[in-house]
Parts: sequence; structure tokens; C-alpha cells
Amino acid sequence: MSAVKSPEITIENFRKHKKNKTKFSALTCYDATLSKTLSDNGVEMILVGDSLGMVIQGHDSTLPVSVDDIIYHLRCVKKGNLSAHIMADMPFMSCATEDLAFENASRIMQAGANSIKIEGGQWMLNITKTLSSQGIPICAHIGLTPQSINRIGGYSVQGRDPKDKKKILKEAIELQDAGAEMILFECIPDSLTNSLVDNLSIPTIGIGAGPKTDGQIMVLHDILGISPLAKKPKFVKDYLAENNSIQEAISSYVYEVREGIFPSKEHTFLD
Repeated sequence: MSAVKSPEITIENFRKHKKNKTKFSALTCYDATLSKTLSDNGVEMILVGDSLGMVIQGHDSTLPVSVDDIIYHLRCVKKGNLSAHIMADMPFMSCATEDLAFENASRIMQAGANSIKIEGGQWMLNITKTLSSQGIPICAHIGLTPQSINRIGGYSVQGRDPKDKKKILKEAIELQDAGAEMILFECIPDSLTNSLVDNLSIPTIGIGAGPKTDGQIMVLHDILGISPLAKKPKFVKDYLAENNSIQEAISSYVYEVREGIFPSKEHTFLD
């Protein structure tokens, strides 16, 4: 991993994307080799996600992933990364209290993360405020939140009901006001995404949330067609199927996000 590193991509770069109405791409990653490959092919944000519980560890959910797991894979990704912004997940129950959240977020930042992603809505407002006030950049994650899968009852589209739409929009604005620097929407209908993007001043990232968000994020294994899921989600496109290498698949994903080609209508949830 001796390649010369470029200037690191920061949150300010993502703010510029929002201001200029240009798109940025993000992918999950868990090791040094693929981290270099992603950043070398134009991916601007790498997420060390708790999705590693399913695609790396073989669990049927993200819940077993620990802070130590995130830190181990984060350090691997940091070794290979050339310039991408590295975001890391706060795993299940790592934010049970404000003190615990601060301790775990500090450890993750010290291990090499540039920002932290936290799942949850209104109940995460105080923690978001506390961490951001201490200089820890927060990306809020709302809509479908996999860490709450047992409460939600399954991996389903969120925010189709008018009452739920209003709740999600309210939570997004409150999280922004609490200090979140970015916000990620997962598995929500396109109409709700449009309202959220129009009402927020911070950069937005989508997965299964339609084309309007400032950035798109996908699980790397999904776009390479090697997801452990029995059925491919509607919002997933297999880029390796139409390219000759992993590098070409990643480059094609980056291009299609930047040009607004992906996600298309076939990958988008409607009301």
C-alpha cells in the first residue's frame, strides 16, 4: 500500500456537492486492499459499516457487531485508503447512554474515522448534540434502521404512511438542528426523499431512497453481486455483471452516481 495519497476528502467537500448540486458516491469497505481499490477508482466516502456482521461474519443481522469489530476493520481500511472520507458505524447498543456513546465514538475516531454514523431518530438527539459539541462529526441514519430490526419487524420500506412521513421529516430536521453534519436515508419512498432534501441544509446520502440525495451509498458486496441475501433488494444493481473486473464495476458505479444514472426508477421505491 505504497501509493501516494491525495488530499483527504472532508465534510466540506460534501457540503460543496450539495451547494453545487453534484453527486458523490460512497461504498462500504472492511479491508485494506479493497479500500485502496475504492479510493483509487473515485469513491469519495468509505463506510466501515456494521453490515460486516452479515457480509464478513456471516450473521443474519448487524446486531452481533461490536465496537472492537468496527475498530479492527477501520484500521484495516485506513491502511489502504488513499484519500476517501472514512465514516464508521456506531454498532448496536454502543450509544445506550451519552457517556457510553462518547467513549465509543472517541475510540472509533482515534482509530482513524473521519466521521461517525448513528442509527436512530428522536431518541438520538441528545447523543448527537453531545458528540457534535465535542468535535465528532455525526451522520444521522433514519428511515429503515437495521439495528432496530426486531422492533420494526423486518426489512421493509419506511415512511409510506402520511403519519410516518411527517415523523421522519420532523426527526431529520431535529437531528440537523442537534448538530448532525450529514444524514442518511434508507429504504424510503422517493416523494419523502424529495421533501427531506428540500428541507435540509446538510448533505444527504441515500440507499434505497431514490435519486435526489446528494450522495448514494451501497454495500460493496451488493454491487459486486455477491450479497449473502437470498433475494436481491430492489435498490441494488449488480455492476460486476456488466463489467470485466472489480475495478471497472466500482468505476462504473461512481460514474453512474455522478451522472445521475443510478439509481434509476427501477431501483426506487414509490408511494
